[in-house]
Amino acid sequence: MWFSKLLPREGNFFELFNQHAAYIAEGGHAFLAMIQNYGDPALREKYGGEVDVAERAADKVTAEVQRLLHRTFITPIDGEQIRALINAMDDVIDLLQDTTEVLSLYNVQRIGDDVLRLCEISVRCCDRVQHVTSLLATLRRPEVAAAALKTCEEIDRLESDADRVMRASMSHLFRDEIDTRELIKLKAIYEHLETISDRCQDVANIIEGIILENS
Repeated sequence: MWFSKLLPREGNFFELFNQHAAYIAEGGHAFLAMIQNYGDPALREKYGGEVDVAERAADKVTAEVQRLLHRTFITPIDGEQIRALINAMDDVIDLLQDTTEVLSLYNVQRIGDDVLRLCEISVRCCDRVQHVTSLLATLRRPEVAAAALKTCEEIDRLESDADRVMRASMSHLFRDEIDTRELIKLKAIYEHLETISDRCQDVANIIEGIILENS
C-alpha cells in the first residue's frame, strides 16, 4: 500500500489530449485554407507548411502521452484506451499532412468543388473531435457524457456525408474526366479526404467506448 502511494498517479493525459486535438483542428483549418486558395502558389505553400507544423507538434504530444503511460501507475481511464485514443487522433493529423503531400507530389493543378466539399466535411469532423476531446476530463457528469455522445453521433453523420459525397464525386470523375492522369490523381485525393473522416469516426468510436465503460 505504501509503495503504491509513491508511484505517479493520474498524469496530465486530458490536457495532452486537448493539446493534440487543438493541433488537429489547426491542421484541418490550414488544410481548408490551402484548398480554398489553391490557385495561388504562395498561399498554397504557406498553408501547406502550417499543416506540416501542426502535424509535427501533434507528434510530440503523442510521444509525450506514450512516455507518460510508461511512468504512470494509475491512469484516469484504462491505459489501452489512452493508447488507442492518442494513436487514432494522430492518424487524423497524419492524413491531413499525407493529403497535403499527395497534392504536391502528384502536381495537382486544379481543385474542383467536389474536393472542396470533402475538405469542408473533413474539417468539420476535426472540429468535432476537438470538441468531444475537451469533454473527456468531466465525463463522469451525466450531462457531459450525454453531450459527448451527441458529438460522437455528429461525427458519425459527417462520416456518412463524406461517403455520399465521395461516391458522387467518383461517379462524376469516371464519367466526365477524359485525362487518365488527372483521373488517377483526383481519385487518390478523394480517397485520402474521405479517409480523414473515417479516422475521426475511429476517435468517436473509442470515446463512445470510454463513456460506456465509465458511466
